[in-house]
Amino acid sequence: MNVWIAIGVTVLGCYAVKLAGLLVPAGALERPLVKRLAALLPVALLAALTAQQTFADGQTPVLDARAAGLAAAAVALVLRAPFLLVVAAAVLVTAGARAMGAG
Repeated sequence: MNVWIAIGVTVLGCYAVKLAGLLVPAGALERPLVKRLAALLPVALLAALTAQQTFADGQTPVLDARAAGLAAAAVALVLRAPFLLVVAAAVLVTAGARAMGAG
């Protein structure tokens, strides 16, 4: 039964956040600082998620094949490769590092 309570609380929380977003006055959303933060926040969250998934295993920091794949993707991005090539480079380097025993 605890799972259903958690689901219900999550549903109510999501609805409350959505409602709060609709109740924000339009004038507040037109401020330059709010516009700048709204543009930068998704990038910061995605970078944090990438770092968490790459350099951590639960609560333990790790440096394994995922870091090599991320480095390969970064190099491909610097070279302005197409997105699919960036992903392919990351996958191939990560798989190759794991095959060689890097974790």
